[in-house]
Amino acid sequence: MDAPEKEIRTPFCEGTRAACRELNSASLFRRQFLQTLGAAAGAAFVGELTLPYVRADASNPSDTGHLVRIGQTDLYVTRYCQGTAFRQVPRSDNPKSLAILHRCLDVGINFFDSAEAYGWGGSERVLGRAIAGQRDRIVICTKAAPSLAPERAPDTNTFRHGRRVALSREVLFHKAEGSLKRLNTEYLDLYLIHSPDEVTPLEEIADSMDALVRSGRIRYWGVSNFAAPQVERLVALGGYSQQAPIAGSQDYYNIVARERLDPDLLAVLGRSRLGLMAYSPLDTGRLAPGHPIAPAQRPVVAALDRVADELGATRPQVCIA
Repeated sequence: MDAPEKEIRTPFCEGTRAACRELNSASLFRRQFLQTLGAAAGAAFVGELTLPYVRADASNPSDTGHLVRIGQTDLYVTRYCQGTAFRQVPRSDNPKSLAILHRCLDVGINFFDSAEAYGWGGSERVLGRAIAGQRDRIVICTKAAPSLAPERAPDTNTFRHGRRVALSREVLFHKAEGSLKRLNTEYLDLYLIHSPDEVTPLEEIADSMDALVRSGRIRYWGVSNFAAPQVERLVALGGYSQQAPIAGSQDYYNIVARERLDPDLLAVLGRSRLGLMAYSPLDTGRLAPGHPIAPAQRPVVAALDRVADELGATRPQVCIA
């Protein structure tokens, strides 16, 4: 999925981790890979990083075995979450973006991620249009940026911050209201802080997000691109109060990541049973078939293609899983 922009920070497919421990033979693991994960393997929040994959009848609405749980919430989502950062198409209400989102709906994806800073409202508007009439079966995640929209940004696909702002309760409520209006919905399933503002105390952030939950504007909240100690502190704040607890984190993770996901953050998420929403499994398209491969990454890509060929899969499927 496309997600937070911080030159950005993927999912753990929990079935893969479990399989890695349970299967002694690497070749057996490869043979069973697609059987275990299939085309549904992808970028989504996971409640437990070692939760085994459970097959289910997707045609039965009461059967959620084909879905994964976001942290300890009651949100069940497809393993693949479609982002709306739209690296190669406009972040606006346009035919190409709509076609992508409609295709996702057609194949059964129910989880969509956006942000006010993706085209500064453009991606939220096109997502709202795409899911019109289907809101009750869609899980929406969007994000609040610690800045205002830039005054001059003709290229909406080039990420720019405007004037920095502190994420006070007033600001967060204002931003949430804007997202609700653009998405044409009465509530957000998951609302994230896009990145720290480095000013507002974490206690105030947690209190403001709790107030948003209590107001009915959002159901759950989380963060993106936060450091492990910050996430751990937010977990603690929810642990000894009656506030709505943090649900998870969204971070950059892929096989050629320029900035490795902090192992300490993974430890915090694991101990706290939070969700991990991993983004850019194809490194913003750099690992996509047909894209020029940087010389330093060619050995890795060659290995990915050998594995994909052995599995009868595609390079994106391997990268995502």
